[in-house]
This record gives sequence, structure tokens and C-alpha cells, in this order.
Amino acid sequence: MDIGVGSFIVANALVSRQARGIAKTNLRNAISSTCPLIVLGFARIFFTSSVDYQVHVGEYGVHWNFFFTLAGVAILTSIINLPPSYCGILGWFILVVYEVILLLGLNEYLLSNERGHDIISQNKEGIFSIFGYWGLYLVCVQLGNYLFFGKPGDAALRTNDWARIRVWIICLLFWLFTVLLDGHVERVSRRMCNLAYVTVVLAMNLQVFAVLTLADYVPGYKVAALIEYFDRNLLGSFLLANVLTGMVNLSMDTLSVSPFVALAILVGYAYILSIAAAVAHFYGIRLKFW
Repeated sequence: MDIGVGSFIVANALVSRQARGIAKTNLRNAISSTCPLIVLGFARIFFTSSVDYQVHVGEYGVHWNFFFTLAGVAILTSIINLPPSYCGILGWFILVVYEVILLLGLNEYLLSNERGHDIISQNKEGIFSIFGYWGLYLVCVQLGNYLFFGKPGDAALRTNDWARIRVWIICLLFWLFTVLLDGHVERVSRRMCNLAYVTVVLAMNLQVFAVLTLADYVPGYKVAALIEYFDRNLLGSFLLANVLTGMVNLSMDTLSVSPFVALAILVGYAYILSIAAAVAHFYGIRLKFW
């Protein structure tokens, strides 16, 4: 889950409208497009409270959840609307400033059990981590533009071989940054979405992508249909996965099940998700807000 939420931000940013330079998004459109996410966030609060579902307040806070984070990132991005080639500069600036503030004492506050009665203190992890996710999104917008889109005159630089080399180099650089940050600055923390977490998410996602670029060397290889199905419905798959996870947690004590039962649950979980993605693709259903 910790890598999953960051990866969701990365996947959306790399091929976003901003990365493609299609159109600028104003604040009004951003708010209207993120309303469903806000509704989903409140719906999650309602349903988890109704069924007394276990919620670890140390993840996002008492009331906060990842849907609110997604909405916040979209709104913040629309407020400062930059060309994709400059998004990375702003993203790194936000991440570095946020990391400095964390090191000055904010990290101790976010990781402590101290929690007041005001809305910010109640949801301190979710609210402050938005800056980390926002920086991650902006960095990935520029990465997506650089790796996949770019200027029309740069077509020669977007050949498969050159793109493959760039992805591997950037991937290795982010792994190097992660090792240095985790060992000498601050340990990786998804709760705070600190700089080390951002670099490890980028490194892992780019590593997966880098490995996939080697598929061109496999004779007769073509993209699996299932990958296209999930790619078309990332948010829908994410929502269904959350619902399935909740159903499993409500129906059994997941900490005490046997390895065989756990494996059976995972296989069934993957099978249901795959079938749902295929059915949604067949009927042309696509759930996307931003």
C-alpha cells in the first residue's frame, strides 16, 4: 500500500494532460473534476465508521484518506499552472523546502502520538503529506514530458533505444539518491511523504518501466491485453481493490490465517480484479476524474 499510493500519483502524472501539454487546467475545472474524489473521501469515512472498520489513524489521520490527498494535489496543481518543462523545478523546490521543514522538527510532530482537537492536528499526516505528493506529481509531469512527449522537433530523442537508456540512467540515479537520503538525511516515510519516500517511489516505478522496455528484445512480444485493461481504468481498479481489501478484512482475521488461505485469497483477489478490468474495457467503461 505504501508504494501503491505513490505509484498511483506517478502513473497519473507521467501521462497527464499537463505532461502532454494538451491544455491548462484552471481552478474552477479542477474543483469540479475533483468533486467525485471528495465525495469518495467522505463516503469512505461514512462506511468505515458505519461498519466499525479498523482505521489506523497514524496513516493519514482521524478523518483524512487518500481520496482527499488526490483531490488536494489536483487543486494545488491547477493553482500554479506551469508548462511541463518547468513543473519539475517547482516540484523539487517544494520537496526540498518541505524536507527542510521536516528536519527542523515537523517530522517529530507528525510521527508522534500528539493529536489535538482541531481539524489540522486530527489529520496532520494527511494534510502535511500533500506537499510531498504534490512535489512528486510535478516532478513526474516533467519526467513524462521528457521521456514520452517533449517537443515535436525532439522525435529523434524519443526513439526506443534512446528512451530505454534514459529510463535506466534516471532509475539508477533515483536509487542512488534514495540510498543517500535514507542513510544520511531521513529514513523513508510514507506517512510524511518525505524526500526519501518520493525518490524510492520514483526509483521503483522507473525500474519496473525500465525492465518493461527490454521487452522489445523478446521476439514476438506484444503488450498483454490485461495491462491495457488496467491502464484504461486505473482509478476504477484502485477503488475496486480497496473494496475487496475491506471485504477481506471484515470477513476474517487476516493476521491469523494460514499461508494456504492467504495465497488463495490473493489469487481470488487478482482474478476478480482482472475480470472486472476486462469487463469494463469490453463495455467501454472508464472512470477518470483528473
